[in-house]
Amino acid sequence: MYKSMKPRHLLIAAICTALIGCSSVKPVAYSGIASSSSLQPNQQDESGRVPYHFATQVDWRKYGRVIIDPVVIYRGADNQFGDMQDKDKAALAGYMQTTFADKLRTRFELANEPGLSTLRVKLTLTGAATTTPVISTFSRFDIAGGIYNVVQTARGKEGAFTGSVSYAVEIYDASTNRLLNAYVTKQYPNPYNLGASFGSLSASKTGIDKGADALVAQFK
Repeated sequence: MYKSMKPRHLLIAAICTALIGCSSVKPVAYSGIASSSSLQPNQQDESGRVPYHFATQVDWRKYGRVIIDPVVIYRGADNQFGDMQDKDKAALAGYMQTTFADKLRTRFELANEPGLSTLRVKLTLTGAATTTPVISTFSRFDIAGGIYNVVQTARGKEGAFTGSVSYAVEIYDASTNRLLNAYVTKQYPNPYNLGASFGSLSASKTGIDKGADALVAQFK
């Protein structure tokens, strides 16, 4: 039995090894977003999730309201959607709009008009990768895929055949339109989050959940 399974393990190991190169693709300082010229390599981020950022000294406590602009789907030539269909991009943008609003209202009053003590948050969906159905879940239990995912978990990286989402966040003082903070990020679930391995967009949505939680934490 072991001998009959070995070729399968070797094949999956080879595929997973190839995925290391794919999963190492990082977001860029997308040329088509307003803050692009202000973004700098983030030397403080060892995880690689936030490779570019811009920050000023801000006392977030003085802000109690937030305007969330409609999520923009990035169309620049340096987008990272691959061959993702437009309907999937739209689905992720809609999910991002709802999720960030739900998370941010736990810290701020949602607003529609600029004013004192009000932030404006602009979200730009810049890239995403879908989860490969069945194979993603199977790779968590297969020997070769399991080894790969254990390593990726330790590194804080993506699991095999698992999707991700990339986007830009730009935060302005709504009354002055001054840029206070901006970053680009790539988010994805833990390799052993099995729930995120079902459905082509499940991992990307989990990444959006994590990203929204991270943004709210930034304001506390």
